[in-house]
Amino acid sequence: MDGVDQMTNGDGIGDTRRALGGFLRARRGRVAPENVGIAGGRRRRVRGLRREELAQLAGISVDYYVRLEQGRATQPSPEVLDALAGALGLDAAERGHLATLAADRRDPAPTARVSPLLRRILDSMAGLPAFATDHRLDVVAWNDLGAELMGGLDEPPRRDRNNARFLFLDPAARGVHPEWEDRAAEAVGQLRVAAGRYPKDTELTALITELAGQSAEFRRIWDSGEVVMCAAGRKRLRHPVAGLLTLDFETLHVPAAPGETGLVVHVFSAREGSPEADALARLGHRAAPGTADTALR
Repeated sequence: MDGVDQMTNGDGIGDTRRALGGFLRARRGRVAPENVGIAGGRRRRVRGLRREELAQLAGISVDYYVRLEQGRATQPSPEVLDALAGALGLDAAERGHLATLAADRRDPAPTARVSPLLRRILDSMAGLPAFATDHRLDVVAWNDLGAELMGGLDEPPRRDRNNARFLFLDPAARGVHPEWEDRAAEAVGQLRVAAGRYPKDTELTALITELAGQSAEFRRIWDSGEVVMCAAGRKRLRHPVAGLLTLDFETLHVPAAPGETGLVVHVFSAREGSPEADALARLGHRAAPGTADTALR
């Protein structure tokens, strides 16, 4: 079984029970035994914790844990999930993903569309680069400054409008993103969350399979069990004219329906009077006037 088959079959893409087992295996492999009071030793054949060690730390039977990893036990209780999350040292996003997989969801993929109101909001933020993505990381809307900052959004032949595909399959991505490894991990982590929420999304499964087949780096990060939720912080981007920019960013969620991911609006900004703020103002003059492009065609 090659790396792609291992991901699509062994990791349970499209099958939340097997995905739960794959996630537990990946996270178990990231726990250093000595960090949880277990002597490592030189004779260990597995990376991270053994199954029986994790079961003991979580206070559950080894047999039950093995059945969880193999996808033969379904819908573990909140208490079991909490115990496993604690033993694995999961953060809030990872705990949420674990609970989603355990719930064995069958929700259809969201059909969020760019509303006239969202178009107006993007247009009104003329001084702030902004763009919107769906759960597959397709860039579905942007304003002029957002297109200028990210480069090529208005020119489909120049840049793939799927952020994950751009990051892993376009060599230009490493020039745009100096911290490429961090951006790549974010993209994989977000796709993993989406795959857990919408296991029957055939387009999402096809995207993950395509990236796994063409990028060893994608497979490596996916195998680590990375989970990321969109948040806020700072990012560095390199623009061919403005140079290296360190910008603040915020993510705004536009739900398609209660419980659905919908769209995520990414907004970049800079502190007033900073060199980055001046650079954004100059880029604003470069950006072509007009309204935000609002759909992939």
